[in-house]
This record gives sequence, structure tokens and C-alpha cells, in this order.
Amino acid sequence: MSQLFDKIRGIVLKHISESSQGIILSIRVKPGDVEDYITIEGDELVFHTAEQSEKGRENAALVKYLARELKIPVSKIDIVYGRRETLKKVLLNDVDPDELVIKLAKLVRLV
Repeated sequence: MSQLFDKIRGIVLKHISESSQGIILSIRVKPGDVEDYITIEGDELVFHTAEQSEKGRENAALVKYLARELKIPVSKIDIVYGRRETLKKVLLNDVDPDELVIKLAKLVRLV
């Protein structure tokens, strides 16, 4: 099980970078699923959401999900790239990068 977690952690690490403003997470969004969850497809982090791709509802669902699951305020999360695209870059402020990687790796659902 430890090897699997290490592999997931490695993939998560590939999608995180540090900037002067905070941590940037790259994640693809797939709307129209049954529930909200994060998984790995190929080598990408993918957020599946029950929301439809209209009027930014999937963006709001992503921000709300990350805030709830990572236990950080919504005000500390901002989509800085890809508001109208499926690939998003999400800025997370005041977050420890190592702690973020571990939390995200634990969130990944294996399907």
C-alpha cells in the first residue's frame, strides 16, 4: 500500500508548483459526474464534479471541494488560468506545499 501511496504522491507532485503568490495546482475538470472527487487518469489529476459546465459552476464546485477537503478558506483559493477551459491552474495561498501534497494524495480516489 505504501508503494501505491508513493506513486500517487509522485503524480500529485508533478501537478504542483510554487510561485511568489502561493502554490499552483494544475487539475483537469470533468463535469457531469455523479459526485465530486479527484482521481488520476493517465498522468493527470482530474476533478470529477456533479455540476454541469455552464456559468462557471464547475469552477465553483472545484473551489468549494478543495476548500472543504483541504480545510482552507475559499478566500485562499483562486482559479488563475482556465476559467473557460477544462485544464485549470488553481492558486492556493498560505498552504504548506508538503502538507498539500500529502492531503491531495489522500484525496485521490482509485477507480
